Amino acid sequence: MNQSVLIIGFVWPEPNSSAAGERMVQLISVFKENGFEVTFASPAMSSDYMIDLEPLGVTKKSIALNCSSFDVFVKELNPTIVLFDRFMIEEQFGWRVAENCPSALRLLDTEDLHCLRLARQKAFKEKRVFSIVDLLVEDVAKREIASILRCDISLIISEYEVEVLESVFKIDSSLLYYLPLLLNDIPVSTSENLPSFEERETFVFIGNFLHEPNWNAVQYLKETIWPLIRKQIPEAVLNIYGAYPSQKVLQLNNLKEGFLIKGRANDAQEVVRNARVVLAPLRFGAGIKGKLLESMLCGTPSITTTIGAESMCGNLSWNGFIADEPQDFADKAVELYQDKILWIKSQKNGFEIIEKRYLKSLFANDFIEYILKTQTQLKQHRLNNFMGAILQHHTLTSTKYMSRWIEEKNK
Repeated sequence: MNQSVLIIGFVWPEPNSSAAGERMVQLISVFKENGFEVTFASPAMSSDYMIDLEPLGVTKKSIALNCSSFDVFVKELNPTIVLFDRFMIEEQFGWRVAENCPSALRLLDTEDLHCLRLARQKAFKEKRVFSIVDLLVEDVAKREIASILRCDISLIISEYEVEVLESVFKIDSSLLYYLPLLLNDIPVSTSENLPSFEERETFVFIGNFLHEPNWNAVQYLKETIWPLIRKQIPEAVLNIYGAYPSQKVLQLNNLKEGFLIKGRANDAQEVVRNARVVLAPLRFGAGIKGKLLESMLCGTPSITTTIGAESMCGNLSWNGFIADEPQDFADKAVELYQDKILWIKSQKNGFEIIEKRYLKSLFANDFIEYILKTQTQLKQHRLNNFMGAILQHHTLTSTKYMSRWIEEKNK
């Protein structure tokens, strides 16, 4: 059977802007390398920074929300697999896929667990400790968990999130598949030719400013952590890079304080490769942090928080330090910046984490095998997921008619 994948994207992939964009390109490459035909469709507007899908051998299709033209398109395409990029896209198009291509395997790529990130963010802003109860009362959780149940398999990027879904929300393990960010093998020549400790001079932060945890981290650096570091290293410079900086971000630029807002990086890896230490004081969030994986790939040690490092290194040593208190964070940053032996050891830790936990070769074949196996047992797989069947039934009789009403109204 010729296998074809329809990916319905929340946005067009921007691998140089965010880890989510890089994740999508990684998934496309896994499917293409295993002989799948890939079509990428999205209702989003085009952007100047979206990747050109044609050289990847991917067919591009613009689609509309609340429009039956999608029904015609998907029925004609008749994919064997449909991958929804985040739960919001499954809410919009899942019922249409189920109705027009009932035998297509439905995958959900969660990117990160949105309800976990938002519940932590809310607790942080209310100045209290996050608890599991916050998840259970979060409205987004109800939507996201419903989406996971309606799909055949959900791809989960973090082991902690798998644990939360199974223990808190009682999701059956057969509906979840752990698939982290996937990196290509690091050639020895690459790791050997990285800039040395002496050739690197600055601290760096990098992250998409449309992502609230990144903006909060930059504010935290500016107001609290960076002054503590500068007190110990008066000549230190922190370069802040990130896509889509707003005016309030740009206004933080201060040459006298060595706090420099650089905006979008033309080449994120080059920026990180030439820095001595990555600072990532994330106070809420979820998933796997692309910026921290990128720092390991570039041989740049990092300081982050417990939230930042969550599920990233398993039982391995971090490529730097994990610190949650501001003074401790600043002290560890200074130590890593000044101690060459510690710096080199931390760099090696980062390479080990990648080699043992994030190489595509560790996951890609098993992932494809799991998909193909589930396809052959799809009827039974769905019978075992009765809660998903209930949700699918009610979605078809509620979301469907709301969408039809909007379509008629738009006419």
